[in-house]
Order: sequence, then structure tokens, then C-alpha cells
Amino acid sequence: MTEMMKKLQKIGIVPVVVLDSAEDALPLAERLMAGGLPCAEVTFRTAAAEESIRRMAKAFPEMIIGAGTVLTTEQADRAIDAGATFIVSPGFNPKVTEHVLKKGVPMTPGVCTPTEIEAALQFDLDVLKFFPAEPAGGLKMIKALAAPYVGLNFMPTGGINAANVRDYLAYNRIVACGGSWMVSGKLVKEGQFDEIEKLVREAAQIVKEIRG
Repeated sequence: MTEMMKKLQKIGIVPVVVLDSAEDALPLAERLMAGGLPCAEVTFRTAAAEESIRRMAKAFPEMIIGAGTVLTTEQADRAIDAGATFIVSPGFNPKVTEHVLKKGVPMTPGVCTPTEIEAALQFDLDVLKFFPAEPAGGLKMIKALAAPYVGLNFMPTGGINAANVRDYLAYNRIVACGGSWMVSGKLVKEGQFDEIEKLVREAAQIVKEIRG
């Protein structure tokens, strides 16, 4: 694994963040740091994503800040220029994957079938996003896919929450889990950053209990 992925493995849970306003980026980052999950996957689903990444990366250089839902090379360039240090996509797009890797930035494309895995393996990737995790069969499906692909690890996202994340973290082929339950759009919009920090602390404690 890349050094970036090894760092994410130690953190265990990657908060998947959707921000409608860049003004929320710094208060959220502060709570992620204070709660014990010093990382974020800021999704490119909103117009505020690029500026949010820029502000977080500048204010908290020690954080691992990635961009998620990256669908085009143009989005990838904007995210990287803003300070994203890893890129995540919901599916496997060879053009985007090649573009990001050529820039020397870790890329984690999404897969949920053997065919997609084999396409991604052509780029010598050893960590792939499994998405959408729960709807696509959850941990049982990941274990079935992992069996024939020795050396491949997964970062599942989609439907993972406080109730099921322990099972995922306990499986040694999972680097980290992506989740949004600690940083829901509703909590962010309502400015409930104290509640966010509480949920983040609980998530970080789960990682500690499972992985030590």
C-alpha cells in the first residue's frame, strides 16, 4: 500500500463529507481533529467542495484530506490543486484513474464486481473502494471478492454506520471504512458541531477497540 493508505489504515474510518457551504469547512475540520479522526473525504457533489478542500488543507496541513465522487479529469485537477492528497471515485473510470496516478496522487476507484476489479488491477492498484457496500452485499460480498484476489484490500463505503462498522473493521482485508453518519449534512447545516465531535469520538473509539 502507499504511505497514504497506510495512514488511513491507522485512522480506520474516513468521514465522507458533503458541504454546501465552504464556511462550514473549518469548524468541521476542527471537530474531526479534536474527535480523533484527522481525515476527510470531501465529495465533489457540491459547488463548495473545491473551496472547502482548499480551506481545510491550508488550515490543517496535518490532516489527510481527499476528494470523493470525482467523475472527471477536470474535477481531479481542481481537487488536487486545492490540496487533496487522495482521490476517490464511485466507479472505475480508466481515464480518470490513469490521469490521477500520472500526477503521483493515490487513487481509489470504486468497484463491486470481479470484472471491475480486474480492470482496476491493470493499474497495479492494491486498494479499491467497494461501493455501494451494504446494497452490494456488504462484508459477505467483500470476503467473496477478496478470496481470489490475494493482496487486494478494500475501502468500503455506502450504508456503513456505527451499528455495522465493527464487523468491517475486524476483517484484515479492509484498510478503512468510509462513512457519513458522524458528519451528516443535517448536523452540518444546523451547526451541530458539538454533536459531530461526539459522534467522531465514538467512531474513533470503535476503531481503537477493534484494531487497538
